[in-house]
Amino acid sequence: MAQYDAPTIEEKWQVKWEQADCFTANIDHSKPKYYVLEMFPYPSGKIHMGHVRNYTLGDVVARYYRAKGFNVLHPMGWDAFGLPAENAAMERKIHPGKWTIENIATMRTQLKRMGLSYDWSREFATCSPDYYKHEQKMFLKFLDVGLAYRKESWVNWDPVENTVLANEQVVDGRGWRSGEPVERRLLSQWFLKITDFADDLLAAIGDLDRWPERVKLMQQNWIGKSEGARVRFALDGNSLIGIQEIEVFTTRPDTLFGASFIAIAANHPMALAIGKTNDEAANFIAECAKLGTSEAAVETAEKKGFDTGLTVNHPLDSKIKLPVHIANFVLMDYGTGAIFGCPAHDQRDLDFANTYGLKILPVVLPDGENPEEFCITDTAYTGPGKLINSHDWDGLDIAAGKKTAIEAITKANVGVGETNYRLRDWGVSRQRYWGCPIPIIHCDKCGAVPVPETDLPVTLPDNVDFTANGNPLANHPTWKHTKCPRCGNAGEREQDTFDTFFESSWYFLRYADPHCDDGVNGDAAAYWLPVDQYIGGVEHAVLHLLYSRFFTRALSQIGYLDLDEPFAGLMTQGMVCHQTFRDEDGKWLFPTEVVKQQGGWMKTTDGKSVTAGRIEKMSKSKRNVVDPETIVENYGADTARLFMLSDSPPERDMEWTEAGVEGASRFLNRIYRLAQDSELAPVGTTNMHDSEGSALTLIKIAHKSIISLSNDIENFRFNRAVAQLHILANAIGVVKSTDKGAAAAKRFGLETLAQLLSPLSPHIAEEIWQNLGHETMLATSTWPKADESLADDDEIEVGVQVNGKLRDTIMLSRNCENADAEARALESKAVLRYLDGNAPKKVIVVKNRIINVVI
Repeated sequence: MAQYDAPTIEEKWQVKWEQADCFTANIDHSKPKYYVLEMFPYPSGKIHMGHVRNYTLGDVVARYYRAKGFNVLHPMGWDAFGLPAENAAMERKIHPGKWTIENIATMRTQLKRMGLSYDWSREFATCSPDYYKHEQKMFLKFLDVGLAYRKESWVNWDPVENTVLANEQVVDGRGWRSGEPVERRLLSQWFLKITDFADDLLAAIGDLDRWPERVKLMQQNWIGKSEGARVRFALDGNSLIGIQEIEVFTTRPDTLFGASFIAIAANHPMALAIGKTNDEAANFIAECAKLGTSEAAVETAEKKGFDTGLTVNHPLDSKIKLPVHIANFVLMDYGTGAIFGCPAHDQRDLDFANTYGLKILPVVLPDGENPEEFCITDTAYTGPGKLINSHDWDGLDIAAGKKTAIEAITKANVGVGETNYRLRDWGVSRQRYWGCPIPIIHCDKCGAVPVPETDLPVTLPDNVDFTANGNPLANHPTWKHTKCPRCGNAGEREQDTFDTFFESSWYFLRYADPHCDDGVNGDAAAYWLPVDQYIGGVEHAVLHLLYSRFFTRALSQIGYLDLDEPFAGLMTQGMVCHQTFRDEDGKWLFPTEVVKQQGGWMKTTDGKSVTAGRIEKMSKSKRNVVDPETIVENYGADTARLFMLSDSPPERDMEWTEAGVEGASRFLNRIYRLAQDSELAPVGTTNMHDSEGSALTLIKIAHKSIISLSNDIENFRFNRAVAQLHILANAIGVVKSTDKGAAAAKRFGLETLAQLLSPLSPHIAEEIWQNLGHETMLATSTWPKADESLADDDEIEVGVQVNGKLRDTIMLSRNCENADAEARALESKAVLRYLDGNAPKKVIVVKNRIINVVI
């Protein structure tokens, strides 16, 4: 019996698919379209197991819908700009472009070895001028209509990478790559007006019915719409710094009478004015600058303040004076850069008040509490209740209190009701070389002047020095020097490049026609978009997905296309995990460096003891990684694909185990041997209606499997699909040759198994299909159709409950009478034990599903 030679067979079918041009997509209005896309990779050098899982999931979907008769677009490209290439340039003394292109070549080869059904004719890399020239043009159009602008802004500055970081790139106050504490700096930056679309982006989330709920919630929270009030607090006495009042935005105007202090951001105009004449204030402001501008950094830092010595009047009672503090937990870019502190009903404010000995006055009384005894010490009260200590507002609930407060401040001309958003405009300037140049020329006379479209693309210089500190483009001796296109005088090119999220915010549109001269082919986009199924990590739930949703709206506004939502369906896959190992010195070890013996782990080299740690996400730093190339060489791509699909639901994390891989390999080798059965009916045999015994059972299981796998693939239950394939294979293996119709049933079972396996492990499926005598390829064949009548079981398993708790299961004829079902349930030994000789109170029968005996 021939053995399954995975490397040879997989290479054979990859060549055949390419020669037959199986996966090239063209517009075809006679078929329904299906656009499946996995988030494209950064070309870091080699694919990892996370790539294998992500792209296998997408490939199953693409192959399935192609077999179902859809016109499938399944493209691949490269998110090729970014800091890692610059870091590699410095470490390896190689140009980022050369490093990137070499990595792309390596990873392309690896992906092709996985048997992924990509339309490689649409491949592109975002670092190519042929790609980024179009986004330069888009930016200039955004500028024309006011969707792009430049302003000074406080930014997160990474002192190691010498670049601005988005708030989302600051983790616990540190740069997401360097790990160093970030600083606040005031720089001129380019912004895109995503806030213009805040309401639409928020409202449309409700229509994304094929997105995970947690992703929709994350987007809602990031946009952060809040209803509240803008309130002005006048300074008490004459101001010596030229500022007469402090404006605050609050979502809780009902707690105004609980205010005990005002806190302003360290870069608030008032704070900066004070810092010019007060050294202590200046030092505190400098300390705050090290926190960065992200909310995460602020929330986790110790709450500190500086008492300015100034006070303000309460807007509704001038007898109440509130001290003004500069605080490290207030951000200038959120709200107005100032808050009023209500310690009794905000934990952060309470912690601050306790630290600095400020007044704590409860103004919301929980139901059932005595107002004379209610007090706040260590824990703020944030629940419902009635207002107290609030003058005429006493007794109102919170909602009525908010309404009354807004009416009062409006009448007193000290504030207004206002809707606010957490979302801020997208700062797209980055101080790095390996990115898309921003097409602007700065002129002393004309200011910031757009580069004429005829001069696009503005390309990067090749001869750059990465040894000096700072932005290589700013340090370049000649590239930045040019002439102003408006007046002809000397000018300087913009030396910042775009945030790399700029490229990934429209790449899915480019795939519709990657050779279009206009960047986006409107007709092709109208046919292919939106993406029917998008697949990627949940870590992109805020940034990439929100920016992409903004981009489609912005591009529609300037005439590129007519589309709001880019992704109709979204699936976020879990991470691939592996156990971690350390030697006696605490050094991380690769899984290949350890072996389990006598109940413990040892090093393969010297037999020394190894400590097995937690199962964690695969990471190079902890060396708990497995090289996909090694798996493909040892077991084959089909085995790697099958294990990725069989271990757990795709949205959950999965553990990579050698035992699991070997199990997948054994299964594939087993069905390869099954397909070499010599006792099969000829190709094309269709008469199986007279089958009996195990042959008839196999036919029924095969039809059930077609229905089951169709449902499971469409609903991303790939682990259940694999389990059903095992059931089908087992049914094939136990067919008795003496049963009537066995030869025809086994052929039908094996052909169905090959067809159903094809999206998951396509190479071995093709080989089995060919060995069964077929001249066509499964890659271009149609999905099998089930006979519903044969898929139906005559008997079904029904659960039996006693007082709502499952106590037994029984087999019943499908659609049997309720009286028969009740009688069978009351014969159950488990039910009889609970009845203990008594009659049931009642019996509830839900046909074909459940029986509940109430006692």
